[in-house]
Amino acid sequence: MKVTFPHMGNVYLAAKALLDGLGIDYVIPPKNNKKALDIGSLYSPEEICLPFKIMIGNYVQAIEQGADTVILVGSCGPCRFGEYCELQMNLMKNLGHDLNFIVIDYPKDIGIKELYRRINNISSVSHKKTHEKFKALSSAVKVINLIDEIEETTHMYAGFERNKGECKSLLNECKAEAMKSNNPKEMIQLLKYYKEKINHISVDINKNPLKIAVIGEIYTVIEPYSNFYIEDKLMDYGVSSKRMLTPSWWVKNAALSPLKINSLKIRTNAKKYLPVQIGGHAVECVGEAVTAGKEGFDGAIQIFPMGCMPEIVSKAILPAISKDLDFPVMSLVVDDMTGEAGYITRIEAFIDLLERRRQNVLSGC
Repeated sequence: MKVTFPHMGNVYLAAKALLDGLGIDYVIPPKNNKKALDIGSLYSPEEICLPFKIMIGNYVQAIEQGADTVILVGSCGPCRFGEYCELQMNLMKNLGHDLNFIVIDYPKDIGIKELYRRINNISSVSHKKTHEKFKALSSAVKVINLIDEIEETTHMYAGFERNKGECKSLLNECKAEAMKSNNPKEMIQLLKYYKEKINHISVDINKNPLKIAVIGEIYTVIEPYSNFYIEDKLMDYGVSSKRMLTPSWWVKNAALSPLKINSLKIRTNAKKYLPVQIGGHAVECVGEAVTAGKEGFDGAIQIFPMGCMPEIVSKAILPAISKDLDFPVMSLVVDDMTGEAGYITRIEAFIDLLERRRQNVLSGC
């Protein structure tokens, strides 16, 4: 077995730590790029959403390096992501690739026994002892928590940094160095080192940068290639940003959802506008917009792939939130045909709007 998995933000670092700890052979696809998207667009149904296309590109590139097994998280909710694995299995089979898919679904949807069976399909390949397997899993969780914390800190500090570009540079350096590590323990120590280093970045507390929340569909929010590296661009503009949806959030949310104590703040804030789950992360998108408005952010940017029905519903609700909280929200739709130049122009125009609003408030207009 030679395992691979689709890219989504920092997941590749946690997956690397887990598989290194288990001693399982694996392939990490090249970071998402135009080639992966072109491959996915060529073979995928034209009307399917952007994440699906990029993931197909990941699989094809990983197969070229010898991968034969795909590990994929699933969803049995109304969102069509719940059918991704079946569609992708059939598509890859039609392309002549006999891939083995191991889909990790929520236990409430497939049952604990079935979840254990699927996990055992992975762990049984490892020759490590049971306690070593649990240690590998624990290390992977620590890695994803650490890198997400580091990313969150740099995105927020970017608006306050004295040396422009320092946050972005350290974040990129941290990820590159972590990728070189083949030992989970060493990777954790390295991430702790960079976390401490980033916490000591020279900042100007007298600055009052714009603060923007990045909300929307989980893949296009987390995976930087799919959103044209919007968080990097906000850092370049000297804007502080925050993204509540992260891989570590997903892990915590999945663990707490059976007890119905997951994302309480977000769900509470969303209740007035969207009291029921409609699939995907529509409730989270709405709740995040309300939360950001209440916490004093200057605005929010919603990002979602074309055709994503839960986010289309969220988009229809956001104007009401914007009006009630006097809180600007801009929606950006991404697809393989989206032009980067126009996309960036809209972001810059939104930042200009937020700056003018702030100046009008200060001047009493």
